[in-house]
Amino acid sequence: MILPLVSELLARIARRPAVEEACDKLRRSGGEVRLAGLTDSAKALLVPLVFSELGRPAILLVDSNQRAEALLEPIRWFYSAVTGKPGRRVAHLPAHDVLPYENRSPHAEISEDRAVALWRLATGEVDVLIAPVQAALWRMRERGFYPGLARTIERDQSIAHEELIGFLAAAGYEKHVSCEMPGQFAVRGGIIDVYSPETPQPVRIELMADTIESIRAFDPNTQRSTNPVERALLLPLTEMLRHAEVLERQRVGSGSGREDDTAPAGFYAGWEFREMPREERPGVLFDLADDPVIVLDEPSMLDAAIEKYRGRLAEAFDKAEDPLAEPPDRYILNGDEWSLALQLFPQLAVEHLGLAQEGSTTLTVQTQSTTRYNGDVAAFMNEVRSRLGAGEHVMVSAASTGELERFADICHEYEIPYALGELEESTTVSRLAEEASGSNAPAMVLVKALLGEGVVFPEAQLVIYGDADLFETLPAQRPRARPKTASFFSDFSDLKPGDYVVHVDHGIGQFEGLRQVVVEGATGEFMFLRYAGDAKLYVPLARIDLVQKYQSLGGVEPQLDRLGTTVWENRKSRVRKSVSDMAEKLLALYAERKTAPGHAFPPDSNWQREFEDAFEFQETPDQQRAIEDVKRDMESSLPMDRLLCGDVGYGKTEVAMRAAFKALADGKQVAVLAPTTVLAFQHLETFKRRFAAFPMRIEMLSRFRTDKEQKKTLEELEAGKVDVVIGTHRLLSKDVKFHDSAWRTKSA
Repeated sequence: MILPLVSELLARIARRPAVEEACDKLRRSGGEVRLAGLTDSAKALLVPLVFSELGRPAILLVDSNQRAEALLEPIRWFYSAVTGKPGRRVAHLPAHDVLPYENRSPHAEISEDRAVALWRLATGEVDVLIAPVQAALWRMRERGFYPGLARTIERDQSIAHEELIGFLAAAGYEKHVSCEMPGQFAVRGGIIDVYSPETPQPVRIELMADTIESIRAFDPNTQRSTNPVERALLLPLTEMLRHAEVLERQRVGSGSGREDDTAPAGFYAGWEFREMPREERPGVLFDLADDPVIVLDEPSMLDAAIEKYRGRLAEAFDKAEDPLAEPPDRYILNGDEWSLALQLFPQLAVEHLGLAQEGSTTLTVQTQSTTRYNGDVAAFMNEVRSRLGAGEHVMVSAASTGELERFADICHEYEIPYALGELEESTTVSRLAEEASGSNAPAMVLVKALLGEGVVFPEAQLVIYGDADLFETLPAQRPRARPKTASFFSDFSDLKPGDYVVHVDHGIGQFEGLRQVVVEGATGEFMFLRYAGDAKLYVPLARIDLVQKYQSLGGVEPQLDRLGTTVWENRKSRVRKSVSDMAEKLLALYAERKTAPGHAFPPDSNWQREFEDAFEFQETPDQQRAIEDVKRDMESSLPMDRLLCGDVGYGKTEVAMRAAFKALADGKQVAVLAPTTVLAFQHLETFKRRFAAFPMRIEMLSRFRTDKEQKKTLEELEAGKVDVVIGTHRLLSKDVKFHDSAWRTKSA
């Protein structure tokens, strides 16, 4: 919950004369008003302020999808701070990732994001929409069409079984034997399972005749119900409804017979772009909102982006070999239509360097970028102290709870009062709130927000520091949850038809590709495996954990196993016996190790939590389990002896860095042994980037260093001035001595 203190500080910007005059002109006469002098962070704040002041939806047009994504999180936070409403009322409408003439369908995630954004805009669920100008150029259906893309169902509601299934199919859901991932549904008699996008769990809908008797959330892993719910919102996955008549037109009119994995069953790739010109599309994006204000981010850049996009479309149309290809104007607005669409709504142009334009009013808001301190805490805190002493208001954003806690510790160390700008259900934040409540002196306001860069408003005496202004850390990301089948496409990324695989229950077979198979009326995707005697085995993708690629020394081709025999089971029995014999020897060895003393590291510190919160990706379940296991080993009084295995890109280095940080926090030094000089250098760069926000020194010993540099590193390592040393076998030399050597990690 963002506290009123923050809203009051941001409201100072809304009261600046230039902002007040701009809002007044937009409110009274419309037309175009230009606000100049704005940094990107200032623009991100200004858009929610304009919505709040005018009480009208704001549609922000930018020059690319990348620009829209970069502004999304800052605008969401500023929107919540200004209005007190949840950030989900700020939406992003992405542009299509393919052109109409490429015989490809849009990416499934982009189709889903577009459908949900259009539905929310048309139903009044969006106050701020961020859209690349390429998306805004496309012709739209009438506003009344888009609310029908989603559907809300409630307990005791009357709805026909076939009607609900028909809606799910039309909205882009795919029928499967079991419902395990977003965008799927399954039917078992009167029970329909649906996994709607952007929901934590799927729902199980039980119909009695044509009445919904119950709706229950359920765990997609166990398929067991968890709790009853009164209603559920079924969001769309596509803006192009897949009705039966549309499918029939595709079958009749495709002509090319082209197929593609990205297209839904029965539809050819790119069918959406063939269907669009057949629809009545009289509207534009702006018609879907209630009297919006159009915010233009750097109009000159928007004009250039429009010209470039029109050129790409025209060139692709000229090269299209399809005789039925429609010209670009059937998809997007022409120049006159675009100009007219803009003129019908008030426009606010936001610019960094504004130039006077005929027919528009140009106003200026003074803003400056904040200074980057690159880890110089003393200089940063001196500036904060100086600004507070001069009567300025200072706000500092932290990308994570751990970083927020670190800022609070720094404030204590430098005796600078601070106040929390937002609260959340966290024992750490609650403790910080109690600590911060006792001072009436001017305070630095700490907030948890993804603001990559800060901004200074000199006239308003307000400074907002970005989360990377003090420490050069990568911004926190919010990636989509990976689907369960993602591991298949990583583990088997080099798998091709003809490769050998091993099924845990059936032995060695050959992978022949993926197949669509209909089981009890539901279409599912299966791995097709071939065994001896031309026997076939279909493995559902939900059980790919039973299959792994066959590995052999020297590329020896194995003999295929025969389905239905005991040969494979006998082979597994022999292996179990060998493993059992080896286990007995290992037990004796580990019994001896249990008697050896080790160093017990303390539990995680605040710095450890901050370091881990700064990780720019979401930990995979296996990675998280490895991290916990390593920490448990380190906190034990027994010597650690753990081998961490994983393919390239699976996050082994991050696990090692967290273990290294834990050792450093207890005053130990860390050595990282790499097999090659190149890998040692890569680890050096990775460690330096991840440890940049902390006072730890990292050096390398390898042939990339001169003899003089290596000698200096060795001396400082022995003196305890080097915290982490990374190197090849050079680390095993007799002259490598540590000040307090207690922990080492090997990098495979």
